[in-house]
Amino acid sequence: MLDTTSVNLAVPTETRAGERRVALVPDVVKKLVGAGWDVVVQSGAGAEAAFSDAAYVSAGARIAPDAAATYEGAGLVVWVNAPEAAGTAGAHLVPRGAVVLSFFQAAQSSEALQVLAERGVTVFSFDLLPRISRAQGMDALSSQATVSGYRAGLSAAEHLAKFFPMFMTAAGTVPPAKVLVMGVGVAGLQAIATARRLGAVVKAYDVRAAAKEEAESLGATFVDTGVSAEGIGGYARELSAEELDRQRAALAGEVAASDVVITTAAVPGRAAPILVTQEMVEGMAEGAVVVDMAADSGGNCALTRAGEVVEHHGVHIVGMANPPSGMPTHASFLYARNVANVLALMGRDGVIAPDFDDEIVSGMCVLRQGRAVAPGAVAVLGGSGEGSAP
Repeated sequence: MLDTTSVNLAVPTETRAGERRVALVPDVVKKLVGAGWDVVVQSGAGAEAAFSDAAYVSAGARIAPDAAATYEGAGLVVWVNAPEAAGTAGAHLVPRGAVVLSFFQAAQSSEALQVLAERGVTVFSFDLLPRISRAQGMDALSSQATVSGYRAGLSAAEHLAKFFPMFMTAAGTVPPAKVLVMGVGVAGLQAIATARRLGAVVKAYDVRAAAKEEAESLGATFVDTGVSAEGIGGYARELSAEELDRQRAALAGEVAASDVVITTAAVPGRAAPILVTQEMVEGMAEGAVVVDMAADSGGNCALTRAGEVVEHHGVHIVGMANPPSGMPTHASFLYARNVANVLALMGRDGVIAPDFDDEIVSGMCVLRQGRAVAPGAVAVLGGSGEGSAP
C-alpha cells in the first residue's frame, strides 16, 4: 500500500537542456493548497515561464533554495520531464517510496528509471494516459500538442520568404502561401488553424480516415492517398514498408507543390516515420520550408536535425526540438491544469492514494513501488512486469 498520510508536493526546476516549462503555476498551486496540499517549489523553477518565487509564495507555496531541499520530505514529486539519474537535481534525491508524476518515457530515461526503481518509487506518466473521455482534462499530451501546433504555424510563417495571406496591391497581386500539414492529430489541427488564420491555403493529410472531417472543418482540403492506418486509442498504427512506399509516391506531388510542409506524425514508443524523403525535398521550390514537429523522435523528414535549421537545395528544414518549451507560460498553465486533474483523481486533502483498479491510474503507471508494470519499463528493467507490487 502507498502512504495515505498527508505529504509534501515537490515542484523542482526542470533539468532537461532548454526546458523552460514548470510543472505547476501559481494559480494552480493556490487551488491545490486550498485543497489541502503542502506545496514546495524550488527557487527559480518558474522563472523561465514568467512565474516568480513571490507569485508562488502568494499562492501559498513554500520556496526551497535548491533541489535537495525541495525533495526533502516529499511524498509526491511533479515534473514536466523525467529527471537526470544523478547530479545536483537527479533522481537519486527523490525520497524512497515517493510518487512521481511527469512525462516519463522509459526507453529514453532508462538510467533515471533504474534509480527510481531501486528507491521503491511509484511513477505515473502522462505518455500512458488512456485516450478515454473521462481522461480528457488530464490529457497533457493533447494540451502540449496544442502549443506545438500553434508554434509550428508561426515558425513556418517566420522562415518562409513569402507572405502567408494573399495581398492585392497597386504593384500587383501576391498569391497566398500553399501549406501542407501531414498528420491531423491535435498538433496538426492547431497547425492548420494557425496557418488558416494567417491567410494560407491549406491542405492536410493523415492515414486515419476520421481525420478528413476534422481537417475540412477548419477549412483545409484533405489529401486522400488511399493508404489508411487506423490504430488503437485514436493513434495511427505503424505503416508497412509497402504502405510507406505507396504513401510517399502519392504525396510527392503535393509536397513539390507546397510552399510549406508541416509534419506532425508520430507512433507512440517508436521512431517517427519518414514522410518526406530527400528526393521529395529536392522536388520542392527554392525558398520552401519544412517544419518538422517530430524532430525529437527522429523526424518525419529524412534531413531533419533536432534543434537546427538545415538548408538543402534552397529548402529550409526546421527541426523543432521540444516545441512546447518555446511558449512556456501557457504551456505550463495547461500542463499544471492537467496535473491538478490527475491529483483530483489520485488523492484529496493533501493525501496521495491512487486506486489501481481505476483504468486511468493503472494505465499511467510505469513503476509501482519500484516494480516495472508498464511494458516499456519492463523492457528496460527486465522481469515479467506482470501483476502489482505488494
